[in-house]
Amino acid sequence: MPGTFEPLPGGGAAVALDDVEISIIRSLAVQLLELIGPGPAEDAPDDPLAELFAEGPSEPPTDPVLRRLFPDAYSDPEQPASARDAEEQRAHSAEFRRYTENDLRAGKRNSALAVIRSLDALSSAAAGEGGAVLKLSTAESQQWLGALNDLRLAIGSRLEITEDEDTDLLYRLPDDDPRKPMVMAYLWLGGLQETLVGTLMA
Repeated sequence: MPGTFEPLPGGGAAVALDDVEISIIRSLAVQLLELIGPGPAEDAPDDPLAELFAEGPSEPPTDPVLRRLFPDAYSDPEQPASARDAEEQRAHSAEFRRYTENDLRAGKRNSALAVIRSLDALSSAAAGEGGAVLKLSTAESQQWLGALNDLRLAIGSRLEITEDEDTDLLYRLPDDDPRKPMVMAYLWLGGLQETLVGTLMA
């Protein structure tokens, strides 16, 4: 079924995508890569150990999408904290971020790159046919799952979606609302993600 992941014999998943769908996912993945940015050792290609031992940032990102993708590890907005507890949480979060964010960024970057590469290979193989069936191994399916989740988090952040009720309101947006295309992409990617999860759990 178009737009629905289905299991492949022996593992993995497949989905039929048309040229427009391929273009949309690829464009979103490229934008995600640009937002995440290059690795910390991009400016030091002569030192292969630079990225391995590079410390990450200790402060949360200023961009709200990046804050959603890389949240503080030790903060809970549902639990009000005393000034002392809040200070301790910030210190723990800063320390945790310093040693984990580079790896998290690399993982998200690799997943987005995997999506782009598989779509480029699909486009080349199906040139002029108007679409094709994307077939992913189990490992590739996991990378796609991570990238789809990141794309939905990014779009959801731009749409200021924080609760399920927000999604319900977006369903009822008029067609002339400028957010409508982004909402449709958010919902469509959610459907892809849901069927991919179901396929991998089958």
